Amino acid sequence: MGRELDTTGTFCPVPILKTGRIMKELAPGAKLTVLSDDSGILTDMPDFCAAHGHAYLGSSEEAAGVFRVSIRKKRDGGRTRALGLLSGGLDSTLAARLLQDQGVEVQGVHFSTGFCMVDHRRALSRPADLEEPERVRNQALKVAGEHTIPLEVIDVADEYLETVVLNPKHGYGSAFNPCIDCRIFMLRKADELAREQGIDVVFTGEVVGQRPKSQQRATLDLIEQEAGMEGRLLRPLSARHLTETEAEADGRIDRDRLWHAHGRSRKEQFDLANRFGVDDFPTPGGGCCYLADHNFARRIRDLVAHSPSGSIARRSILLLKVGRHLRLGYNAKVVFGRDEAESTFLAREVRDEVWGVHVTDGRGSFGIIEGAPDRTRLETAAALAARYSRQRGCERVKVDLIREKSRESLEVVPATEDELREWVI
Repeated sequence: MGRELDTTGTFCPVPILKTGRIMKELAPGAKLTVLSDDSGILTDMPDFCAAHGHAYLGSSEEAAGVFRVSIRKKRDGGRTRALGLLSGGLDSTLAARLLQDQGVEVQGVHFSTGFCMVDHRRALSRPADLEEPERVRNQALKVAGEHTIPLEVIDVADEYLETVVLNPKHGYGSAFNPCIDCRIFMLRKADELAREQGIDVVFTGEVVGQRPKSQQRATLDLIEQEAGMEGRLLRPLSARHLTETEAEADGRIDRDRLWHAHGRSRKEQFDLANRFGVDDFPTPGGGCCYLADHNFARRIRDLVAHSPSGSIARRSILLLKVGRHLRLGYNAKVVFGRDEAESTFLAREVRDEVWGVHVTDGRGSFGIIEGAPDRTRLETAAALAARYSRQRGCERVKVDLIREKSRESLEVVPATEDELREWVI
């Protein structure tokens, strides 16, 4: 927003008085351009802005003896506000700290996609995991608490599955990870949230050249463009290697106080972490996304290939994270727990349309049969249950087929090792 003030003798020598009256009428964040023939404005206006918390954007000489000065009205308490995609990793933490260090009011957002390994560990609640709190801790919430960053956690799992995971415009990485589409999706969501809340800046912890596909300069530019954020997305850790953003150009963010990290070496981040006293963070590059896991990728590809409608339920995705998966046919798959926690988890999934399968004496893995198995597939699942039990060496084993309101027993020959290899996904 701009508003020109007439260059007149009556305006001088006290342009600040008129500027003060006009600023009261403007909305927070509005920009005002002042023209004056009083050179004193060049010293008075910076002082005026400092006193009132407004941003001084600079000056120029329009003509002989005529000066142009630009300022921006303060926002909520005079502090620039920034919304960051907070993962809980080192990079997004340092990006937030860089902004806090120059007085920016930082808020965080964390999008829950349904593919975080930590969330799954929490759901299973294995004793070994619960004994190590960091294995089940939400790192984004931890960072937010340690650095006083208000954090909003938003569930986007259903939309993310449909629009990003199953239909990525830019394809997948080495597993089933649609990293480019993921960033575009999250930035659009963050930008929408920032606009709703009147937040000035959206930022991320991305570093130019750190990742071979999603963080190359050309890819970063593509992501910014397709997210509709050209010139508005701030990447504090690599800011000095990137084009100046609007927030830097108009003084809301001090570019000189941002960082210059580049490439795959993380030495600069470690130096910055030491400066800010950040010494407790997840292993860099470790990741917690199932979509980057090659075993999970095989399972989800199998699920997609055997879902003719193209529609996949969130529950089906959840089950991909659990147990051993064996494909019995186009319309049937069996999943067996690998330990007590997984078997307990799977047992809760039994209902009229989902069979449970378990050796009768209880000494073995619990499994569920998904799809529409015929009698032959049910018997195959029972043979597999016998194989995954302590009676695998017996000639015949009694196995229960369980539904929510019924149960039947049958005796089967345990499956062989060759049969396992034939069916395992």
